[in-house]
Amino acid sequence: MKALVATEYQPLDRITVADLPTPTAGPGQVVIKVAAAALNPLDLGLITGTMKDFYPVEHPLVIGMDAAGTVAEVGPGVTGYAPGDQVLAFTGTTAGAVAEYTVAEAGPGLARRPSGLDAADAAALPESGMTAVCLLRAAGVKAGDTVLVIGATGGIGLYAVQLATALGARVVATASGDDAAYVRRLGATDTVDYREADVVAQTLRQVPGGVDVVVDLINRGEDLAGSARAVRPGGRLVSPLFGPAELDGDVTPVYIGSFEPRPGDLEDLAERAADGRLQVEIGARYPFTDAPRAVADFAGRHIRGKVVVTMG
Repeated sequence: MKALVATEYQPLDRITVADLPTPTAGPGQVVIKVAAAALNPLDLGLITGTMKDFYPVEHPLVIGMDAAGTVAEVGPGVTGYAPGDQVLAFTGTTAGAVAEYTVAEAGPGLARRPSGLDAADAAALPESGMTAVCLLRAAGVKAGDTVLVIGATGGIGLYAVQLATALGARVVATASGDDAAYVRRLGATDTVDYREADVVAQTLRQVPGGVDVVVDLINRGEDLAGSARAVRPGGRLVSPLFGPAELDGDVTPVYIGSFEPRPGDLEDLAERAADGRLQVEIGARYPFTDAPRAVADFAGRHIRGKVVVTMG
């Protein structure tokens, strides 16, 4: 089969489309004939090796973690799936999704694709959507909370805004002036323009006592301490990136270095997207023949929403 491959830890401009053996399904796995795949920021770190201390990989590395397609083979012990089923999946850091075929574990990261959801939109859901679910769950977001989402126009952010709104929270979202109307369509009540002035200062003008929760998808390490200044005493800051163990102002840090979705999370996201309760934003689409360019563009310019590679 053909796949988008990094042969070692290497610069992004050296990845290529190569021929690899077609994978087979082991116990508890399914092989998926891929129709579409999506990119995530972690893919870039896996290619270059900047994340190797946390996520070491074997080479050749097939790039991508999100796929939608058709079940081609079912491994021993798998029930509930059969060849021909339309599915979407998070394949993790080992199988690789930007390929003609990939492998997924039968579990919370694999779900049937509803008939009203096309393959490209389905591929844009798993990693980003389930991360957003896990972040909001870890932060205990509930109706009546005020939530600041930093990075609201990115892949995780667009789902975090919508899902927090669906929970009954008031959402303040970061966005440039060009994207302000977009994040309001996602459900944000208020916006702050990160290009114009300090995000925390703008937030505190709109929410003088501080927000209940900051979902920070941009900053990492000690920089998260700055974001915590937007949180009220007793509130929470949640991030998929690691930061200080303690924060000033009686703010509780909540970090999820690897998300742990629950059974049914991906199915729920797919159903919401299929019936219109959850908007999927694909900022750029590329054919498989242009997959190396998709990675370069994803790394090199701001793209609202998700980047998807289609196999057909």
